[in-house]
Amino acid sequence: MSALQIIAVAITVGLNALDGFDVLSISFASPGIAAEWGIDRAALGIVLSMELIGMAIGSLALGGLADKIGRRPTMLGCLAVMAIGMFMATTVKGIYDLCFWRILTGLGIGGLLAAINAVAAEFSNARRKHLCVSIMAIGYPVGAVVGGIVAADLLESYTWRSVFYFGSAVTTAFIPLVLIFIPESVHWLTRKQPANALEKINKALQRMGHAAVSALPAISPEVRKRSVTDIFAPGLIVTTILVAAGYFFHITTFYYTLKWIPKIVVDMGFAASSAAGVLVWANVGGALGGAVLGILTQKFSVKGLTIGAMLLSTVGVILFGQTPADLDKLALAVAFAGFFSNGAIVGMYAIFAQAFPTHVRASGTGFGIGIGRGGSVLAPIIAGFLFQSGASIGMVSFWMGMGSFVAAIVISFLKLKPETPQSETEGEQQPAGLRGATSAS
Repeated sequence: MSALQIIAVAITVGLNALDGFDVLSISFASPGIAAEWGIDRAALGIVLSMELIGMAIGSLALGGLADKIGRRPTMLGCLAVMAIGMFMATTVKGIYDLCFWRILTGLGIGGLLAAINAVAAEFSNARRKHLCVSIMAIGYPVGAVVGGIVAADLLESYTWRSVFYFGSAVTTAFIPLVLIFIPESVHWLTRKQPANALEKINKALQRMGHAAVSALPAISPEVRKRSVTDIFAPGLIVTTILVAAGYFFHITTFYYTLKWIPKIVVDMGFAASSAAGVLVWANVGGALGGAVLGILTQKFSVKGLTIGAMLLSTVGVILFGQTPADLDKLALAVAFAGFFSNGAIVGMYAIFAQAFPTHVRASGTGFGIGIGRGGSVLAPIIAGFLFQSGASIGMVSFWMGMGSFVAAIVISFLKLKPETPQSETEGEQQPAGLRGATSAS
């Protein structure tokens, strides 16, 4: 892989970190929001869920955009939406205005996640594709850890608005990075063949240090008729349902720990600052788990690794529910659970990249993430009702851990085609130079 390919993948890591920062930053800012406006927990809970709803809508609605108009313009547009949404959140005077801008920010993040998964896969060579997608996916917990530290530091000296000023500034800074270092995907240009496609492909290949090609591949009329709706066509509908269902069930377990750990730890009698520290360990474990799974994909099946991580995620969450009120033991338990729960999410991103061909890769990823975000919205609500009914932490953790267990069963039925250079653009005749540039090790 050339320097430009490595830089492009590195930028996708940073872009995914914006998601992690956003989710944790609103949690840090929420006490200040509640104190300034005098709103109760019920109203605050609505605010906290708005970006998740926006992400779900954005993934579903904008994922296909990256397959239609290209990865690069979709990324730039989503970044602009996110920057505006974060900045405008600092100007609001009430809960309804804040909800609107949080949904808008979530829309941008949802569309961005679908696009960067495709970019990480398509800027990699074939041998390291799973590794690159996995590295991209661990940007989330890294962003959560770094974002939490930055947010805590800002809130010591400034108001809750400083968190969103910072988020807007960082998001805006990524726009020139994408413009400079991420050309349009060669895979997408080869498949769509827009105006001046050959010139754009050769310019991108030259920047990546690969040889130019003399002609575009021939694409059959049947292939040209393909569209983003093919994720629901007979050849892909089963795959689409299985990956979306698997992601949905697993994400309920993942977001149970992410959203309820602070409250559970505080209810055990510890300070809120200690609860935040425990949550950081969950994300540290998540980052390590994602990195380890990414490395293991170089030797083992990504499907098998993901199923294994889901099963151990179930064990980890159940063990957390049985952990006594000791900060060190709680931190160790959530780090263990986070290691495998986020490792499974990293595996799912790699499965998205492998399960869907180029022309629907962002659409399929967006659909899976969008449906999965439904699980992220439901997870804290389901857990809340279980707690309200009188269930113990151990019992709630047991039932919420079952999400990962069900996901493992669902993914076991998934059939992934072996990856070859030809499977990337099935039905298209690629010249040898282009195959070498985009798929050779």
